[in-house]
Amino acid sequence: MPRWNLNYMKLRDKLLLMYVLSVFIPIVVTNVVFYNVTSANIRSQKTRDAGMALNNLKNDLRVTIDQGVGLSYSLYTDPVFNDTISRSFRSHFEYIDAYNSYLKGQFSGQLNQGIRWYQVYTDNPTILSSGYIDRLTDVVRSSNWYVQFQAYTAPYPALISADQMLSLVQRLDNLDTGGREQLLKIDLNMDMIKQYFHNSGFDGKVYLVDPEGRIQFSNDSTEASQIGKRYSEIQFPNKMIPFELTYTGINYLEGWSLHGVMDEEIVLKEVRKSRSFVVWLACINFVLPSIIIAAMSRSIHVRLVRILKHMKKVKTQNFQTIPPEDARDEIGQLTMEFNRMTETIHNLIHEVYLADIQKKDLELKQQQAQLHALHSQINPHFLFNTLESVRMRSLIKGEKETAKIVHNMAKMFRKSISWNQNDVTVKEELELIESFLQIQKYRFGDKLQYSIEADPAVLIYRIPKMVILPFVENASIHGIESSPGVGIIQLFVSTEIDHLLIRLTDNGIGMSQARLEELLSYLNQNTDMGEHVGMKNAYSRLKLCYKNHFTFDIQTGEGEGTRIHIKLPLDPSAMPGD
Repeated sequence: MPRWNLNYMKLRDKLLLMYVLSVFIPIVVTNVVFYNVTSANIRSQKTRDAGMALNNLKNDLRVTIDQGVGLSYSLYTDPVFNDTISRSFRSHFEYIDAYNSYLKGQFSGQLNQGIRWYQVYTDNPTILSSGYIDRLTDVVRSSNWYVQFQAYTAPYPALISADQMLSLVQRLDNLDTGGREQLLKIDLNMDMIKQYFHNSGFDGKVYLVDPEGRIQFSNDSTEASQIGKRYSEIQFPNKMIPFELTYTGINYLEGWSLHGVMDEEIVLKEVRKSRSFVVWLACINFVLPSIIIAAMSRSIHVRLVRILKHMKKVKTQNFQTIPPEDARDEIGQLTMEFNRMTETIHNLIHEVYLADIQKKDLELKQQQAQLHALHSQINPHFLFNTLESVRMRSLIKGEKETAKIVHNMAKMFRKSISWNQNDVTVKEELELIESFLQIQKYRFGDKLQYSIEADPAVLIYRIPKMVILPFVENASIHGIESSPGVGIIQLFVSTEIDHLLIRLTDNGIGMSQARLEELLSYLNQNTDMGEHVGMKNAYSRLKLCYKNHFTFDIQTGEGEGTRIHIKLPLDPSAMPGD
């Protein structure tokens, strides 16, 4: 697969790619980064504003509660008031007289904006229920606020939430009460507290949570059923921003806290509106410049393609010039220079090159005539006739063995000059190998033993000529000649299903693994090592005839001989000569 190259791209695509990488992507990335930074800044600002609003609500709520606490402490520390409500009156008239002379004036002017109502409860049987003083009856003791208050033992007021009302309850036991139970219950102004929650400026839900983690008040009217539930049990959406402010260091508010929950989508609502604007702006930044680049590049692309077409015509010796145009840019100048170059080449070919070609053609014909003359002087049949003459003289002199060897040589030579095709039958190839081995037998004597075995059915198949002989020659010269003992060469030719099997073995000196790898590398490349030329020629012709449809294997080792296995297909479509 070719590696991607910028030079393979068209000019129009290059301009568009340059715009996308250099302009469009930086603009989009800048817009996205700006949008994210703006969103983070607005979220941070909204979070700070919400925190400040919740803190202001916390302070306003404390001011309201402190008004009730102030009233509670003023009555708690008043000895005359405590002594009066704990005293046993002898008659109702005596109590009424004490109420009109002191108690009534004590209660007047105590109400303010943060206090809706307050009530003193006592189990003193000599006191009449009137105004701000009431009897502590069993009905009162069974009320929610009284039951909750029994869990508090501290001397300071306790903030109690009961019956949708926030109240401060405190025992009036600063002085000796003679065993009487006296309580002060101050109901806070819930309308004012509700107004604080709704006008807090916190853009979300706010919950007032008691020390036990239960919701006692909220600005969400749709979640009134959650009053009294644990705040931790409420399920909020994932994209919510939580806030928490806890009252600390204030004994009567210890453990109470304000929890705020703000929807992040509402916080970033305005920013979200600009997201579509960023998308449209990116589209405009991409489409409009793309159209402009396409229109401008067309004037470049079309004229370059026209020049390219005429250049291809020049390759076929069609020297047609490009029609002139009114253009002064680089492409217009390139067109003018191309026309000038085309005319120059045309003139050179007709005036110079044709004359030179005619001269070279004449010289070539003269050289071919001389070569044919030399060929006619060296007639191969002259060499063949000479060998026949030597063989006949040897027979006349009684040298039969020499005559036999000369005969084999003449037969091999006659085969080489009589084959008009590139392929022969297996039988003809084996006859040639037999003649060669007889000549080698004459040379080596008893040192060489050989055998040729072939399945009669394979003798009719055609193979490339002299494709086995070079390997036999290599076995006798490089394998047997250097061996100190008797050399044995065995050739087996058979068939296996649809393949022709050729196995050649010798017991020569063999070769090392490194030498074998060097030989195989030599056979598969075009360089020449100066030896094994016949083997390389045979291997190359096998590759040329059968391509990848044959197998060739050499097995050898130092002092272990050599085994060559060749496997050729018998498929008519893969056979040579077809």
